Amino acid sequence: MRELLNVLYVLTQGTYLHLDHDTVRLEVERETKARIPLLRLSGVVVFGDVLVSPALIHRCAEDGCALTFLDRNGRFMARVEGPTKGNVLLRRAQHLALSDAAACTAVARQVVAAKVQNSRQVLLRAAREADGGDSEALSTAATRLADSLNRLRETSTLDSVRGCEGEAARHYFAAFPRMVREDRAAFAPAGRTRRPPRDRMNAVLSFLYAILRQEVAAALEGVGLDPQVGYLHALRPGRPALALDLMEELRPVVADRLALTLVNRRQLRREHFEELPGGAWRLTDEGRRTVIVGYQTRKEEEVMHRVIDQKAPWGLVPHVQARLLARHLRGDLAHYPPFLAR
Repeated sequence: MRELLNVLYVLTQGTYLHLDHDTVRLEVERETKARIPLLRLSGVVVFGDVLVSPALIHRCAEDGCALTFLDRNGRFMARVEGPTKGNVLLRRAQHLALSDAAACTAVARQVVAAKVQNSRQVLLRAAREADGGDSEALSTAATRLADSLNRLRETSTLDSVRGCEGEAARHYFAAFPRMVREDRAAFAPAGRTRRPPRDRMNAVLSFLYAILRQEVAAALEGVGLDPQVGYLHALRPGRPALALDLMEELRPVVADRLALTLVNRRQLRREHFEELPGGAWRLTDEGRRTVIVGYQTRKEEEVMHRVIDQKAPWGLVPHVQARLLARHLRGDLAHYPPFLAR
């Protein structure tokens, strides 16, 4: 259980939350683990098999404290709220920002800047661990991403932001094979391919991106934002544009780094993949289980969050970012502060 940005996140399975005067009492196996004053909470988010008493549900609704239910893997299930208060204003602000070219570009620029910076950190880390030509090539790619960051500062339109993002992505994925240290012949990707992925590494990346997308969408739903209304990605029917926006900054440090770790540690091997007619690749059932176990382990690892200045599990980072974006859209923060890895 964690309290971040005045929101209580309960991850321990079997926890029982109930109202104790003006506090939330958290019990595990009938042992009290914490009491938290309701006065300081703006929301409660529970994951999986967590029980919430009717009295606490009613009190949260009465106080305007949103109660959000996610499944154990972080998929959005439901949100319980009282009479409509802030969310209608938040969603209105979200839509108004979409109609304001400057506001839209500002959010998109912050997201892309974080994605490029985090991608650069992945390259620099790999360069330190590589030898000879690989190290030099990765360092060169990191320098090119630094150039893209400098150009990004001068952008004033959404198209120019997207142009910088595309340029940085090309340099990043051109160097990506250099980060594969084990069985490079099987796992070094030939660029980024999707729908369908044309090699084993792209199959892993697509699978991880799909998991990350649904978790970011759940985080956005949890704070009352519409995952369909984004700024960097164009709006299309059925497309979670805002979830795609917010996951951009997390792709390199969550999905890409995990994919490389699983391959370089030989947890993923050739037999975990199958080639389909037409040249597409996909994970086998055993391969998917291996990736999911690795992802769940990664979610439990803690990372220092620069904005809130405290450690948080990786699994809660999308939720923190969703709340920071909501605060920016409401006008509480002048700029959206994206997630930057250390």
